[in-house]
Amino acid sequence: MTSPWTGPDARAAGAAHAPAAAQDAEAVGAPHAAVSPGKAVPGAVPGDDAGGRRAEDVGAGGVGGGVERTRGTGFKDPSLRRSLALFRAFLQEQEDPESCYTLLARDAANQVEAYGPVEGRVVVDVGGGSGYFTEEFRRRGAHAYLFEPDVRELGPAPAGSTVVADGYLLPLADGVADVCFSSNVLEHVADPQTFLSELVRVTRPGGLIYVSFTNWLSPWGGHEWAPWHYLGAERARARYRRRTGRDAKHALGENLFAVHIGSTLRQVRARDDVEVVTARSRYWPFLASAVAKTPGLREFATWNLLLILRRCPP
Repeated sequence: MTSPWTGPDARAAGAAHAPAAAQDAEAVGAPHAAVSPGKAVPGAVPGDDAGGRRAEDVGAGGVGGGVERTRGTGFKDPSLRRSLALFRAFLQEQEDPESCYTLLARDAANQVEAYGPVEGRVVVDVGGGSGYFTEEFRRRGAHAYLFEPDVRELGPAPAGSTVVADGYLLPLADGVADVCFSSNVLEHVADPQTFLSELVRVTRPGGLIYVSFTNWLSPWGGHEWAPWHYLGAERARARYRRRTGRDAKHALGENLFAVHIGSTLRQVRARDDVEVVTARSRYWPFLASAVAKTPGLREFATWNLLLILRRCPP
């Protein structure tokens, strides 16, 4: 498998672009970005995280392997054992969110590191909520930064180097990230292509863009009111209200949008600034790539599409 870390060394690239990123954050100002107290944006102190630690001291960053990489979860990807473990974790999400999202973060970091280690690299996590993914990348030695637009999602103790920012307008210079990471965000933005363009913009040539999303016709497409979304969004939300006694968090056309796999793949493949490294079901234990290639079936069976893109040279 070809390594994505092509072109100039990421540490040098990060150091070159990061000061501009810091200037951008200051220039954008409060309407679009607010840097958490005591936090930093990429490159403010090259090689240090918000706590003053060197990347070499953060922890584990070993060598990236192939698709059977197991560090972090102990599971081969894809495999039935891995899929069952993730499914059990999802069932306990409401009761034990920390265990659920910690496992998911380790699994996602493994998927990224299948293409190269993140140690010493700049990872931008867009829409990462409470910061589980950011913390996992930092644990592996990456210079990881969280950009989240909704302060309510951050929780009482935001992850280090957290920036409140809109994913349509990230306060970063062009090409600052070695990895731009976005897990389960695309279905929550009204303009997915503009959002993807911003992820591409901040990724350096040769870097990776990791995007996963739950498509609308997936059994989980309606999120907390799934699978009743197949009968219509309003009917599904009304059923959720009757069953739980409270309004659903998500509303179609407000913070949840009907994103489809076929149209998304066509739009991505039509771009000249990225190449598709992989397009597969994120959670399937077998035939993960094959199911995403089958028109019609993929809209229902993929469940969650994982796209890994490589930024092309200008």
